[in-house]
Amino acid sequence: MENYISTNTASGPNSKTKIEPFTKLVVLFATLGGLLFGYDTGVIAGALLFMKTELQLNSVTTGMITSSLLFGAAFGALASGRIADKIGRRKIILLLASAFIIGEVGSSLATSVPQMVFFRIILGLGVGGVAAVVPVYIAEMAPANRRGQLVTLQELMIVSGQLIAYISNFTLHEIFGGENSWRWMLIIATLPAIILWFGMLFMPDSPRWYALNGKLAKAREVLLKIRSEEDAQWELLEIEETVADEKKCRGGIKDLATPWILKVFLIGVIFVMFQQLTGVNAIMYYAPTILQSAGMSSDAALFATIANGVISVIMTLVGIWLLGFVGRRTMALIGQIGCTIALFFIAIVGFFIPELTASGDVNIMRSYLVLAGMLLFLCAQQGALAPVMWLLVSEMFPMKVRGLCAGIAVFTLWCTNFSVALIFPSLLDIAGIAGTYFIFACIATIGSLFMVRFVPETKGRSLEQIEHYLKEKYQ
Repeated sequence: MENYISTNTASGPNSKTKIEPFTKLVVLFATLGGLLFGYDTGVIAGALLFMKTELQLNSVTTGMITSSLLFGAAFGALASGRIADKIGRRKIILLLASAFIIGEVGSSLATSVPQMVFFRIILGLGVGGVAAVVPVYIAEMAPANRRGQLVTLQELMIVSGQLIAYISNFTLHEIFGGENSWRWMLIIATLPAIILWFGMLFMPDSPRWYALNGKLAKAREVLLKIRSEEDAQWELLEIEETVADEKKCRGGIKDLATPWILKVFLIGVIFVMFQQLTGVNAIMYYAPTILQSAGMSSDAALFATIANGVISVIMTLVGIWLLGFVGRRTMALIGQIGCTIALFFIAIVGFFIPELTASGDVNIMRSYLVLAGMLLFLCAQQGALAPVMWLLVSEMFPMKVRGLCAGIAVFTLWCTNFSVALIFPSLLDIAGIAGTYFIFACIATIGSLFMVRFVPETKGRSLEQIEHYLKEKYQ
């Protein structure tokens, strides 16, 4: 990682902002929440194959167990954003780490569907909370010209967590080879949850939160740890100016009635809805199930799913690199259009290539073409669309309602995710691969049109400059 990057649009005394070691430490601990997010959403893909017999699952209960985490995540995101504005980003992350620990242990010991659903809802509170709070926390700690790369490290940790989940699913199945291997799959994530909790005990809150709550001396102290003295003084002046304006009318739900804030808020919410309606998490949660339905055996489907994780990690690294050169809006369009093409490809494969060969054997070519379509989809999703989505949610909302708006946006994301995960098994049974992915492709086409028209460009601006820019644009 380079320590200096020039930017033509950065303002302030120094356009080559150094990333201080303490900033890297803050980002490292905070993004452990993303690792847990990724692991807990990815591990269910393999665990479902082995808990079916013990918990006597059918299509409906499979959807319930998978989507229960997302149900909890929706409300975790909604509550955490607002609570973070009141008690601080650091304290809410500590609470969320506790939810992870309780959820991990409880779900690994569950002996019935109701128990599993209950503990996965608790786990979901942690997942949704870190999805809403961690990007905002990192955005408020990062220098303007490195905010894109640092915030999207959260996405890298998410996909890394999913890759670890896929590898551990396959490895634990090979080691234990029995129905109880799924319990080991679930309990492993307790370790990073404990590290997250202890690590955040020693982290500060963001200087912007301190300033907004009248603790300017504390804000200055934190800025001096994460910036050079010159940059810290300039940034504190900029924060004080914005805080002074916003304290005239302290942020709350009523501020969403302000026309320009409402427009920005709606763009953010609709953007995350379309990102989820591409069906990305249907692939991440149900990849082995999809590949089984396309003709692969359980072992082959589990092993092939690792490829999804590898591609996700590689393409997220590519996306982080591209954010240093390509605008947010351009990246969003590339990602959305790429996802749409991949979804149509999977639908065409499902429609035109039969499940069985002329001799009555499983058509393995169909399985591998579906896998190729999934990998193409993940290239676009993880290499462009997902990193930009998390980045925009963290930086486009005004400071006084940033936690509230980010919380509602991520709440919407998880509600959409919940709906897709809940109906996907039944939809796959009814419409098959072709019909299911044709529906996703049509929705993704509408999403592409929305992004062409509405997604703003925020690259190269400080959070305060973004706020002034969007206010002028939408007033």
